[in-house]
Amino acid sequence: MTLFNIKYLDLLDTFIRALLSLIVLFFITKLLGKKQVSQMSLFDYVIGISIGNFAAEMTINLDSQEMNGILAVVIFGFVAYFINFLSMKSIRLRRFVVGTPSILIEKGKFNIYNLRKYRMEVNDVLEQCRINGYFDISQIEYAILEANGDLSILPKSKYRPVNTSDMKLKVKEEGLCNNIIIDGNIMYENLKSIGKSKDWLIQQLKVKGYDNLTNILLLTIDINNNIKIYESSKTANDRDTLE
Repeated sequence: MTLFNIKYLDLLDTFIRALLSLIVLFFITKLLGKKQVSQMSLFDYVIGISIGNFAAEMTINLDSQEMNGILAVVIFGFVAYFINFLSMKSIRLRRFVVGTPSILIEKGKFNIYNLRKYRMEVNDVLEQCRINGYFDISQIEYAILEANGDLSILPKSKYRPVNTSDMKLKVKEEGLCNNIIIDGNIMYENLKSIGKSKDWLIQQLKVKGYDNLTNILLLTIDINNNIKIYESSKTANDRDTLE
């Protein structure tokens, strides 16, 4: 079945293969867990590239069977999951697979051995220091290269930001805000988790001058029961009455 030299059956085959590869990659990613690219170890990076290559090959190479690509993706995914699981149980394996942090700057001086070991130039370290907000190396007590490639910096004590404990200030306890209303809909599970009822919520809204939910884009309640309301741009004529 061709038209203008386009093989539509091949296009359909590619479409189906692309959907299959997307579905398989989604479930493999769910299996491996949530990790940003910056948080990946070298092992995770290699596995990710390999799985992506298998998925692309399965989608584009119409001469190969779909199951070949799916099997390769699944095998690599389970190997990665198994290695990550074992590395959580064994510190030695974790150090081998993931790596260990290394000191690049110690008490304001460069560690030349580690710089050469990781093939890093001084300019590379200086760039990462500037990105972290340090333009003067003498302000840095330690700079540590993490296993994922990020640079963690501990400034010298006199250059550290002042916090509330330094100033001996009393502050209120803080916690996560609960999203109670989202786009006019009550999140009943979140409301239940803070020990409040719908009647209590409606009463609080009426006190604040709201007799409906439609105009509320977001309502949050923090650990101190402080309510914050963010309105949408809907008009009053579109509102639903509270019951």
